[in-house]
Amino acid sequence: MSARALLAFGVLCAAPVLAQQAPSEIVARSTGEEWVAIAPSDLLVMELKPLVGKPRRVVIQLMPAPFSQGWVGNLRTLAAAHWWDGLSINRVQENYVVQWGDAASDDKKKAKALPAGLETVPASAYVVPVVAPLKGVLAIRDAYASQVGITPDGWPFASDGKSYWPVHCFGAVGVGRDFPPDTGSGAELYVVDGHAPRHLDRNLGVVGRVIEGQEHLSSLPRGTGALGFYEKAAERVGIVSIRLGTEVKALPAYEYLSPASPGFTAYVEARLNRKDPFFVTPAGGADLCNVPVPVRRVK
Repeated sequence: MSARALLAFGVLCAAPVLAQQAPSEIVARSTGEEWVAIAPSDLLVMELKPLVGKPRRVVIQLMPAPFSQGWVGNLRTLAAAHWWDGLSINRVQENYVVQWGDAASDDKKKAKALPAGLETVPASAYVVPVVAPLKGVLAIRDAYASQVGITPDGWPFASDGKSYWPVHCFGAVGVGRDFPPDTGSGAELYVVDGHAPRHLDRNLGVVGRVIEGQEHLSSLPRGTGALGFYEKAAERVGIVSIRLGTEVKALPAYEYLSPASPGFTAYVEARLNRKDPFFVTPAGGADLCNVPVPVRRVK
């Protein structure tokens, strides 16, 4: 994919010299004004039980409008009520998902009561109608949609021209549910921990992404039960707490590389056409999920 073709789809062309660098080098060279701060109020911070005395923290950035706002509102309510405290990670399926929530949720007598005020989200919320020309559309091939891209605020999406929706890339956080018409409340969550399961797009609500600590989920023992559920209570991984970032003391600041920046444009071009010294043949394209938006701690 040439820089000129990207320009035609609303992405500024990259300087040729930058295209010779690795994507990580381009990100490292980007300037401070090219980065956008992530508000602490848009973060969920999950603390797992320590492993051999070492803390295990997972930081999740919540999905912004217009996507998934009914479920995201429920997550804010659940976190404010400290509802997940003392619950557990109950499912780890190889090359698929890690899921957490109330292990007793199927037993009405034992299940933990949900806080008041949770919204029942309709299935129509899986997509958002297109009411204006989409910005950030990339001219790359995709098996699941006629158009894909990255929103101006840094989230991957797909579209059929009539509606658009967030996608299941590695690290995406989604809402577990029962059979339709149930769409889930947000009490049961999962994170993608393998090859992007894009067939889930428009079938479950995507509510955020892990921006730090994915290694604490990826390294968990795989469940041996059906669909990767743990068969014994002792196998489950305890959740100490899940809090909104505004409740966490001394939380580091995070920021993402703006898709409107020259550095991001060069980064995308390098992802599509690897010309740094290690590569022999540039691919000439990339899967949407292979162009993750860079996120970093503020130094």
